[in-house]
Amino acid sequence: MAMDQARTEQARLDREEGYRLLNVLQDETTQRAFPGVEEIAPGFPDWIITALFGGTYLREGLSLRDRQLVNLAALTAVGGVDPQLTGHVRTSLRIGMTREEVIEVFVHLAPYVGVPKALAGLRNATAAIADVEREAADS
Repeated sequence: MAMDQARTEQARLDREEGYRLLNVLQDETTQRAFPGVEEIAPGFPDWIITALFGGTYLREGLSLRDRQLVNLAALTAVGGVDPQLTGHVRTSLRIGMTREEVIEVFVHLAPYVGVPKALAGLRNATAAIADVEREAADS
């Protein structure tokens, strides 16, 4: 079937909602990365925020908690994306996941993504959790 004949539902892209949700999910540490990216690739951060937080995250079917579980698993499986994994560990805690739940994600992933990647994710998560706990104690 030709694309012009296919019936597709219009994607919801809401820039304002994307920025609002970004402020709920991500902390200022993560958001500080966007100006640097803007200098290199103008408009790319806005596209990320609009398409991801103002689009994909607004779809029905998964809760924010479910989306965070998927994010932790995917980033661990990919590997080599420590800053993004750190941000999503922090987000997981921010939306109400417990330290124990976050840690268990990496234990559960070991047979699926391999022990080395699960251990790398666990090291990253442990450091991020310690930073969050230290920040909470200091405030």
